[in-house]
Amino acid sequence: MLNISHNQLNKKFDLSTYKSGQIVFHTNYYKFFNRFLLAFALFGIVLLFMPWTQIISAKGLVTTLKPDQRPQTIQSPIPGRIEKWFVQEGDFVKKGDTILEVSEVKSDYFDPNLVERTGEQIEAKASSVTSYGEKVKALERQILALSTETVLKLQQAENKLIQSKLKVKSDSIDLEAAQTNFEIAQRQYERTASLQQEGLKAVKDVEEKRLKLQETQAKLISQENKLLASKNEVINAQVEISSVSASYKDKVSKAQSDKFTAQSSQFDTEAQVSKLENAYSNYKMRNKLRYITAPQNGFINKAIRGGIGETFKEGERLVGIMPSQYDLAVETFVAPIDLPLLYKGAKVRVQFDGWPAIVFSGWPNVSYGTYGAKVVAIENFISDNGKYRVLLAPDKSDNPWPTAIRVGSGAYTMTLLEDVPIWFELWRKINGFPPNYYQPQSKKTDGKK
Repeated sequence: MLNISHNQLNKKFDLSTYKSGQIVFHTNYYKFFNRFLLAFALFGIVLLFMPWTQIISAKGLVTTLKPDQRPQTIQSPIPGRIEKWFVQEGDFVKKGDTILEVSEVKSDYFDPNLVERTGEQIEAKASSVTSYGEKVKALERQILALSTETVLKLQQAENKLIQSKLKVKSDSIDLEAAQTNFEIAQRQYERTASLQQEGLKAVKDVEEKRLKLQETQAKLISQENKLLASKNEVINAQVEISSVSASYKDKVSKAQSDKFTAQSSQFDTEAQVSKLENAYSNYKMRNKLRYITAPQNGFINKAIRGGIGETFKEGERLVGIMPSQYDLAVETFVAPIDLPLLYKGAKVRVQFDGWPAIVFSGWPNVSYGTYGAKVVAIENFISDNGKYRVLLAPDKSDNPWPTAIRVGSGAYTMTLLEDVPIWFELWRKINGFPPNYYQPQSKKTDGKK
């Protein structure tokens, strides 16, 4: 009763005489409710001191552990036009199986006999290289012959020079003898002429001595001429040596010039052969690229460029393939504030999309439907979404992951950190503090060392 009036009904009427009044005033439900509140308070206090595992939760996707096991697209390194498909979407292909055939769209490669004709050009140029090589060898033999002939000719000229010098020497001796004879004849003539003036010699004797003097004088002049001629022969021999040397040097130089020209042509032809061989190899490889083959065993996911006769550019994606053998992994993204808490080998619980799970955050031991994993790689550079990428691999000591999981499905990850009381975790959450920073025991030990 609110007792807003002076007429108090509870004093005028006895409510306990009524059945409803007896139920209300004589039931002790307040006592049970108080006991319930007390028990709930005690349970809450005990619950606050129970252990709680701190976690870093994140969302990610199922991927593969190795890069070569992930879905990929097959490109064509050359532009072309689709001619024929050998597979369809969903087919299983082995490594090297032909997926589709393409044809050329560049006019430089339209000739179907391009490889054979390039091979013929290589053979012709190779023959030209051989011819130039033989010409070089012939010129080398010619140079060798000229060098030998030069030596012989120089020896011959030098011998002639020696002979000329010896002749000069002989003529000079003869000239001395003629000079001596002339001097003797002159003295005899003078002596005879003197005796004839004294009357001791006849005129006939004087005339004989004069004749002999004239003869010796003539021989002297003749001998002088021979000596000059011998000296001229020495000069001519020296000139001949110079002429022979210059002549053969000119011949050898010309032969060497022809040799170098032939070698230059040979090297140029060899370069052309190498260029043609390179083009020949490129043409052969390009012919092989007309058939797009599977890089590994897998399943054809999707034909990105379909139809017949459709053209495409080089490097353009044509078909997608999923490898048949792969090791599952999960890539998840964590906030930068949580990155220092992660390390390789850290334990992680994973919940996959489509697989029912009962998760008790903070109590991984009582969670069901989650699978064990461990950190195998941590990206050192932030991703486009503002978080760091972390790669998780299955934990072999835990239950194996479901075999029906497909690459690309979603996953929810919980990285397990330190065990703390529940009251501490509530206090941390209210204050917005990060989880406790700690490192594994092995790292602590290494740090102390």
